[in-house]
Amino acid sequence: MKADLILYNIGTLVTSRELDKKDFDNGMENIEILKDAYLVVEDGKILQIGTGKVPESLKSEWTKLIDAEGKVVTPGIIDSHTHLVHYGSRENELPMKLKGVPYLEILRNGGGILSTVRATRKATRYELFDKAYEVLDRMLCFGVTTVEAKSGYGLDLENEIKQLEVNKKLDEKHPVDIISTFMGAHAIPEEYKGNSQGYMEELFKMLPIIKERKLAEFCDIFCEDEVFSIEESRKILNEAKKQGFMLKIHADEIVSLGGGELAGEVGAVSSEHLMAVSNEGIKSLKENGVIADILPATSFNLGKAYAPVRKMINEGVNVAVSTDYNPGSCPCENMQLVMQICSSQLRMTPAEIFKAVTLNGARAVKREDNIGSLEKGKKADFVIFDTDNLNYIFYNFGINHVKDVFKEGKQVVKNKHVCYK
Repeated sequence: MKADLILYNIGTLVTSRELDKKDFDNGMENIEILKDAYLVVEDGKILQIGTGKVPESLKSEWTKLIDAEGKVVTPGIIDSHTHLVHYGSRENELPMKLKGVPYLEILRNGGGILSTVRATRKATRYELFDKAYEVLDRMLCFGVTTVEAKSGYGLDLENEIKQLEVNKKLDEKHPVDIISTFMGAHAIPEEYKGNSQGYMEELFKMLPIIKERKLAEFCDIFCEDEVFSIEESRKILNEAKKQGFMLKIHADEIVSLGGGELAGEVGAVSSEHLMAVSNEGIKSLKENGVIADILPATSFNLGKAYAPVRKMINEGVNVAVSTDYNPGSCPCENMQLVMQICSSQLRMTPAEIFKAVTLNGARAVKREDNIGSLEKGKKADFVIFDTDNLNYIFYNFGINHVKDVFKEGKQVVKNKHVCYK
């Protein structure tokens, strides 16, 4: 086979190849570092990676040759937990947060998620699309090539469908791949205040409609004090599972309710947040192969404790890292900042962090067969960092180190600016 594109003179190529797929529990630091490497692309997929001189047999007069100039090359970054599609912003809540008003109190008084629900319900599909599209461009410039996007700012059938249809259109129109999650169980809407059972009945009606329209692969729920209890979450997740959804759960974010344990019990693909997870919860994640998707920028923004990541890693839990991009607790689009927080505040190593945002991010959205590592047959989603070593990305924090981004072998970011348009 002849290559469409060959990236050569790669100083450091970072990947986690099939050896990792065969052994789910082989450790967060088990990544592969290739020096003086090359990467070969054919028809949007990786044909070969290797070291040293590129075989002449792979080249043709049509092959595009790109000199990586000794830089770091990694798989495309995967942001496996976002609330991408919404309208409005909530900077008006900042003074309350600075005074120490608890998140759940703001929600209880009609702010927080409910504020964004009101704005999102009023917004048109075009408004939601345009806002999210601009965000995706900025995420792309930070090296993100795949995004999981939740609904949950509609909280009724019409507006949940509206959000998910915008996700679908974004996936069609933007280079970044969008993976949709139905999260009608994000909060109790104002019209059901004091009647959570009534809203749960509405959710049970929504699930088969969302599934029939193929608008989401996953179902998520906010299992938290004053939102959805453990028992309510169990009922909704089990019903979603019957309908054919894969499961995610916002668990143990503020109060240790047992969400980590529930994630293992129901067979969730991932359990998210986990700042207050118990030892039993960590054990459940490990024993049931649940990805712990941690969101350190949320803790950073709220001034709250971080998830016990070192303990989870030491116990053998596979960890993913995401932005939690949303208009309230974490209006952050910058995965590199999140990765740098992991380094400085959580003491994760560069190897652990890159595994968390690539292969384990792919696992958190069930795409590990197609993305998450640079190996033959997977999508040619890769990032060129403007440095010659991994450590520098975390040492020199607060700036964007991404130089170029390729999506399925096509350059979409060049010299830090989108170039696909």
